[in-house]
Amino acid sequence: MKQLGSLSPLYLALFASSLCIPNTSWAGRVEGSIKDVITQIPLEGAMISIEELNLKQESNRDGRFFFQEVPEGRYTLVAQYLGGQTYKQQIQVGEISLTQTEIELSGDGVEHIQVIGQRGALSKSLNRQRAADNLVSVLSADALGNFPDTNISEALQRVPGVSIERDQGEGRFVRVRGMAPDYNSVSMNGTRLPSPDSDRRAVALDVVPADLLQSVEVTKTLTPDMDADSLGGAIEVKSLSAFDRDERYINVSAEGSYDAMTESSNPKLAASFSDIYQDNFGVALAASWYDRDFGSDNVETGGKWSFDEPARLEEVEQRDYDINRERIGIGANFDFRPNDNNDLYLRTLYSSFVDSETRNSNEIKWDEATLADQLSAAEATRSLKSREEDQSIISLVFGGESRFDKWILNYQASWSRAQADKPMYIGKADFEAGFDEVGYQDSQVPKIIADDRFYSADEYQLAKIEIADSSTVDNMMSGKFDASKTMLLGERPLEVKFGAKYSSREKTNREDVWIYKDFDELGFTEQQLSMAAFAGNEPNYNLGRFGPSINADAVWDLVHRLDSDAAIDDIESQINDFDIDEDIAAAYVMGHIDIDNLRILAGVRFEYTDMYSKGTGFDASQDDFFATTYDRDYQHWLPGLHLNYKWGDKTVVRASWNNTIVRPTFGQLAPGYLIEQSDDELEAAFGNPDLKALESMNWDISVEHYMGGLGVVSVSGFYKDISHFIYEADLGGYGKYQDFDKADTFVNGDDANILGMELAYVQEFGFMPEGWRGLIFTTNLTLSDSTAEINWQDDGTQTRDIPLPSQSEVSANASFGYENAYVSFRFSAAYKSEYLLEVAELDDAAFDIYQDAHTQYDFVAKGFITEDLTVYFKAINLSDEPFYAYTGQNRYNAQYEEYGRTFQLGIQYINF
Repeated sequence: MKQLGSLSPLYLALFASSLCIPNTSWAGRVEGSIKDVITQIPLEGAMISIEELNLKQESNRDGRFFFQEVPEGRYTLVAQYLGGQTYKQQIQVGEISLTQTEIELSGDGVEHIQVIGQRGALSKSLNRQRAADNLVSVLSADALGNFPDTNISEALQRVPGVSIERDQGEGRFVRVRGMAPDYNSVSMNGTRLPSPDSDRRAVALDVVPADLLQSVEVTKTLTPDMDADSLGGAIEVKSLSAFDRDERYINVSAEGSYDAMTESSNPKLAASFSDIYQDNFGVALAASWYDRDFGSDNVETGGKWSFDEPARLEEVEQRDYDINRERIGIGANFDFRPNDNNDLYLRTLYSSFVDSETRNSNEIKWDEATLADQLSAAEATRSLKSREEDQSIISLVFGGESRFDKWILNYQASWSRAQADKPMYIGKADFEAGFDEVGYQDSQVPKIIADDRFYSADEYQLAKIEIADSSTVDNMMSGKFDASKTMLLGERPLEVKFGAKYSSREKTNREDVWIYKDFDELGFTEQQLSMAAFAGNEPNYNLGRFGPSINADAVWDLVHRLDSDAAIDDIESQINDFDIDEDIAAAYVMGHIDIDNLRILAGVRFEYTDMYSKGTGFDASQDDFFATTYDRDYQHWLPGLHLNYKWGDKTVVRASWNNTIVRPTFGQLAPGYLIEQSDDELEAAFGNPDLKALESMNWDISVEHYMGGLGVVSVSGFYKDISHFIYEADLGGYGKYQDFDKADTFVNGDDANILGMELAYVQEFGFMPEGWRGLIFTTNLTLSDSTAEINWQDDGTQTRDIPLPSQSEVSANASFGYENAYVSFRFSAAYKSEYLLEVAELDDAAFDIYQDAHTQYDFVAKGFITEDLTVYFKAINLSDEPFYAYTGQNRYNAQYEEYGRTFQLGIQYINF
């Protein structure tokens, strides 16, 4: 009742506004669809207009369009589609009548519109981009197949202003305009996807195979009818629908891939099918399976440097990863059209992502920070982590559209569940030894200097085994409706729209930890505890000598002989458990009016957030646990204004002002805490449930010029004025944590701003002589500059400026392709500049950790054996680009990791 009471005045205002707008008498309806004349494939994003009335809209995903109320009379219906000829037809609209038309569009100077291959993908994307009221970039399913991308995130790196974050070399999280993944939202089929990660909102898009999709849309300027939880952009994933095509559709592919790092070969299978029955019931099915063995070689310091001149290193760790990753994706989508005025749909998704990881590591801690090439005493720990993680996402979305005489009503209800389980795994098995002479070479990619004793398993004794069992569940339920109505205000076409949405989210995290140590007190001998009894083969490690690995089976054999009840770690098993419930109620009203070639869209959105969290803290000074609960709510009014001016048929000018928010992540809000005394040092680590949501006022302006054939050149500028940005910091020694040596948490910064611009150029050369017509070139560049201020004293006397965390100043993409009736080639590159990862020391920029710039080159080649059968070859990460993060300056390692190259060979059957 608390939420409904807050929203009821807005509901009444929305309803009243719909009744008070003057309305010219309307008579009939005009409906139809637009298709390619040869393939009969529906054309989405075509510009449809009734010329004399200046009524405009774009065709939807199945090529249909609807003008609900049109005055009686004779008019010209116009259809425009990039790559096709302009279509005009005279129509007669009678009183209270239905005028139906089927438009078959032919190509501009060719037999038919290109709807498949590289040019087809480009055509679909550019048409939808041109027709949109706001700034949108689109990738169609055809575009996903033109690059060597295994999941959605890798496909999205080709979009202007988009770059990605990688995990073990694979694309995982998406960055928009250089901004961190948690600053962007992800939806599928109109509903938010939950996150299987315990601490994040950002959805790791590697759990959704690209084979299940119809298109992916990135919106950078949000309108009031969209959820407001985005700073960089909103990503909307649309899955297959049978009505995307008029005929039966079959797509089957089989692929083998080779990973150069592990020298392993891996299979992949995918299939999709759709058909329409009785002209009104559509079924679309898709499935994908990929089983991959791969790995990486890593060396990292974690920023453990002492910068007293000259710089000295305190700690370094070598890591070798062996991973098996299996993905299974299944989608079943159903569409039903009981009559001409109602469309119903059910969208389903099941995606499973099973990661089996073995990590061997060598950690060296010097007794005193040491110089490069200097040998000194150190403690060495050889460690094993071995776990299997099963991440899954299930999504059910039911909705529809009903077209009444005066109103169009869209409605949707959804349920989604994300889960991540890591059952009984080895979090750490540590074998320790001390050495008098250990050193390192190279501050960027440190290599260990040590004698043979360092690499002998006999030198190491088992010190500790940590076993863990964890599970995260993220449940989301939501319901929404949108109502819209078109009318004439004088002679100006006007549309009003309002709607509401309610969503409920429950995020839970559970973790149990067992720690086994003091083995000598349990009666084990030195020989039994020697690493020689647990040693395996030496890993294939490319960054120096590594030494023997640790056998996971031998560790489990020992653990199963021990008393688990005596080993349970009550503290670690409770402080990371939490329950967070988040309810969001939203409503909006908006409208747009067309004044000749100018469309003005304005409106306001209201969002009310109610959050409840509970967890457990432990204070070692009192040797006791304390329950923690937080209950808070807040609200935001978020107005927006968008201008869209069609400067002739080829140029679109857009400008917008809108307001958005980004709620803190679940890891930042986690209510648990730990206060402990360690070596006479008081230390604390905790989340911050009192964090404010980031707020941003966003200004955008863009100009797009569409050239002959399929081509566009665009430039856009953006400015974001941000309040309450969030960063991780150590507050130990400051403010109310004056007595703490370390106090790790998350805090709100003051103000930040981002100023940037995007440049894009896309061109297919169909206008060139015969031999050059198959060329396609695309490139884009995003430049941004951010400034943020942090402070660590309550009175604001201690401050410094930093870049906005996770903000890249430069991101760029380029691809060069060629396609004819027999072959298709595409070479692509993706670049993002360095960005701030972590503020390690509030008052010293020398310890800030940055991720270095990253450039990746990929290649894909296709051969068309028949009209339906294609063979393809893909090469990923051709230059073997590593991941590199540094501390303060580029020459001081924080993390370096190599992944190797991947090559794929496959065959695909598609019936057109």
